[in-house]
Amino acid sequence: MSIELRHLRYFIAVADELHFSRAAERLGMSQPPLSQQIRDLETMLGLRLLRRTNRRVELTDAGRVYLDAARDIVTRVDDAADMARRAERGEIGELHVAFTRSTPLIEKFPQAIRAFRDAYPAVRLVLVERNTLQQVECLLDDRQQIGLLRGGKLPAPLVSHKLVDDPLVAVLRADHPLAKRERRKLRMEELADERFVVFSRAAGTGVHDQLLTMCRNAGFAPRIAQEAGESSTMIGLVAAGMGVAVLPDSLRHVRVDGVAYVAIDSPDAASAIHVTHRRDDTSPLVRAFTKLMLKA
Repeated sequence: MSIELRHLRYFIAVADELHFSRAAERLGMSQPPLSQQIRDLETMLGLRLLRRTNRRVELTDAGRVYLDAARDIVTRVDDAADMARRAERGEIGELHVAFTRSTPLIEKFPQAIRAFRDAYPAVRLVLVERNTLQQVECLLDDRQQIGLLRGGKLPAPLVSHKLVDDPLVAVLRADHPLAKRERRKLRMEELADERFVVFSRAAGTGVHDQLLTMCRNAGFAPRIAQEAGESSTMIGLVAAGMGVAVLPDSLRHVRVDGVAYVAIDSPDAASAIHVTHRRDDTSPLVRAFTKLMLKA
């Protein structure tokens, strides 16, 4: 015979009531089985926990010490069960989310992060900046659970949900003839003779390949004057006269003097941002975060 959690609960009830009948009523059982359970507990411990007389029940010195320990054990077990249930509901735990450099500039990002923190204050939200290629690797290796990345063909183990279309715009010097025309959009064909400042492939943004596709669909191959790994660097190079760039419209928030952002009239001129996670990830935190991102 071994001590079980029920023995502790029975003992605590009797110690609280100091009356077997009231304790049995509280526990929803009859008195004889309760008395037997307490005797069994004392036998297993090899000591007296309760002093019984015809008129009263009182704790022995050993019983008082054991009561404190029993309460602590039962509380810890109950707390553990509660934490497990909360984890199952996605109310506690840790969620690793990665995002590309321009994602925080999208209105939905801060809205969703704020909503998630309000709804799940006990969840530790770990945010880290990574480019798209890095995020795909980390998702596949389970080093992150959620990715906010630019669209593209993903490996089969990953699934994505489109969050928003971020239009692609031409970034030109403010004194460039195409920037000074009084119109709302330019055609890609008009950039055929320009030199381009582009993301390097190592930057892993996805915009590099999209630019090549847009130029090819417009009937030309871009003349690449300079590669860079950061969008802010590219905008600075445009301001310095190194060429033109095609970047997400959200980067208008990067303030660089002498630069103009001009919309592009092309069905390809959009870079979708996706919420991405492993297809086999059943975590309630992943479901909750994805839902809030799409709802924001």
